[in-house]
Amino acid sequence: MSLLQGTEQEIVNYLLAAEKNKLEVEKITTSYPTLSFEQAYEIQQKLIEQKEQKGLRRIGVKLGLTSKAKQEMMGVHEAIYGYLMDDMLVPEWEPVPFSSFIHPKAEPEIAFLINEDIQGTSVTAEDILKVTKYVAPAIEIIDSRYLDFKFTLVDVIADNCSSAKFIVGSKWVSPDALNQKEIGVYMSKNSQVATTGSSAAVLGDPAAAVAWAVNKLGETDRGLKKGDIVLSGAITEAISFQPGDTILAQFAELGSVSFTSK
Repeated sequence: MSLLQGTEQEIVNYLLAAEKNKLEVEKITTSYPTLSFEQAYEIQQKLIEQKEQKGLRRIGVKLGLTSKAKQEMMGVHEAIYGYLMDDMLVPEWEPVPFSSFIHPKAEPEIAFLINEDIQGTSVTAEDILKVTKYVAPAIEIIDSRYLDFKFTLVDVIADNCSSAKFIVGSKWVSPDALNQKEIGVYMSKNSQVATTGSSAAVLGDPAAAVAWAVNKLGETDRGLKKGDIVLSGAITEAISFQPGDTILAQFAELGSVSFTSK
């Protein structure tokens, strides 16, 4: 069921203003408690379209809630997705301005670099590996616009899944050259280990998580395009950072990626 005419645009404007002005706002379900997941994705789509109208370009997809433990904690049975825009990609050698965020957190992920268009509703992990040219270490910086980082799933979907920035490491590896299901990872802040985990936390297989995203997009006749980047989901819990902090994610067999906040 669609929202009343004008309501979706009102919510989109509310979220874009919060992002632009770097201000925390009350979650949208406070005013619209009956919003459904489907309506939240409609709002997300309109938000992305408005960004495109301003000259930004979609360059991929990001996944959230790819941990079964977190899904159970949130009382849901599937992951969520949002979009990556070209202004979110930060070169690894450039410092990340802390002033561009509200309350950012960093999490390690495996990036899939897609080499062929793929669309459908019965795509498998094997299909994903066939169209993936490289996988690479990545860090996503999430930054919800909501007050105190508190929200429902509907809120976070509408807010493009708390997307902010991401950094892709310089070591790109053919997916045939490693077992991406069992990659150990640790993330450190200022040389102190903060979190550890394994890529198995991402739906048991990051490629399966990407396949889920393609199948979900396929329900609305969308998919991935050649050249897309897909962040397959957080491997460990996210950690907060402040100006001057250096965050490094080290992936077994896949190298490392890092950034410094200024």
